[in-house]
Amino acid sequence: MTEDEKFMRLAIEEAKKAEKKGEVPIGAVIVKDGEVVSTGHNERETTQKTLRHAELIAIEKANEKLNSWRLEDCTMYVTLEPCPMCAGALVQARMKRVVYGAKDPKAGCVGTLMNLVTEERFNHQLKWTGSVLEEECGMMLTNFFKKLREKKV
Repeated sequence: MTEDEKFMRLAIEEAKKAEKKGEVPIGAVIVKDGEVVSTGHNERETTQKTLRHAELIAIEKANEKLNSWRLEDCTMYVTLEPCPMCAGALVQARMKRVVYGAKDPKAGCVGTLMNLVTEERFNHQLKWTGSVLEEECGMMLTNFFKKLREKKV
């Protein structure tokens, strides 16, 4: 198992926590020097707050733990390709790298619809890797939404 797969597995565990709460199963983990700094999972439904995406929660916790808004030596692992808001937050946090699982054809802004994290007009760009444990990450989302549709029928 690669280091990327190891930390993506932890992000998947975070996503499962979200699913248990009835949230869209998306999880994020921030790592620095091979150690987990923070974790987060979606909390939009339980809090009814737009900004409670897994990535933003993990960034906020990392800021607190490291006592800095700059996360220059950190990598984020997230189960779904970041949306425009979260991709922008990664740039603003000066994150070193982002690794995601499933691509997001509706909102993905790290290579799918556009790529905000490598946009040269911004003052910071970060490295990225997509499709790590993509099938597993994608199936969690597919199954979640399938169950949700079945409940509504």
